[in-house]
Amino acid sequence: MQKEQYRRNLPHFHAGGQEFFITSNLKGAISKSSLTQYYDEMQNLSTELKNAKGRKAEEKLIKEIQKEYYVARNKHLSKIDNLLDQNTTSEINLNLPENRKILFEAFRYFEGKRHENYAFCVMRNHFHWVMRLYEQDENGKKLVLQDIMQIIHGVTANKINKLENKTGRTVWQGEAFETTIRNERHWYNAIMYTINNPVKAGLVKNWWEWEGTWCAFDM
Repeated sequence: MQKEQYRRNLPHFHAGGQEFFITSNLKGAISKSSLTQYYDEMQNLSTELKNAKGRKAEEKLIKEIQKEYYVARNKHLSKIDNLLDQNTTSEINLNLPENRKILFEAFRYFEGKRHENYAFCVMRNHFHWVMRLYEQDENGKKLVLQDIMQIIHGVTANKINKLENKTGRTVWQGEAFETTIRNERHWYNAIMYTINNPVKAGLVKNWWEWEGTWCAFDM
């Protein structure tokens, strides 16, 4: 597993050559109090894990802290996703056909050059994305996830604002929720979670009925 690094608030396992499960939401789609609770608990657990490794604690203790970290993260991400699904009042609707097209094009722009897409789902106020980030781009430059996310956020925000005749409007929450996929089971669960978001939200009965969902596999 790559060394965990912190950039502003969220933990980023960001080096290329890995698979990621990413959730990104519109600015204001989640209350600051909900985000603060998540940031604080993840920061505390990450610090605890770093300290345990620094003092060369027993492997059993380190694994227990890692497990606690994963459980807490999954609990909070599930809670946040529920809050996003319940919020139907966002100024921007990402799932409008014209906005959905912008996001689809952004996800696919560097397909086969900088990353491989496994699945993505566009909801009203957020998206889920499961992908593999290559170690290097098409020019041999090392890749980090932040670079891809900055492009995705920047390009889509500019196009959506232009489409809606807005100038300088902040579209996205400052940081996405990025999880490094640990193993094949985690990879499968991430894809299933992504494509079934509209089903869980009660919008469709089957994942393939949601026009904002794409998956590379017949799940």
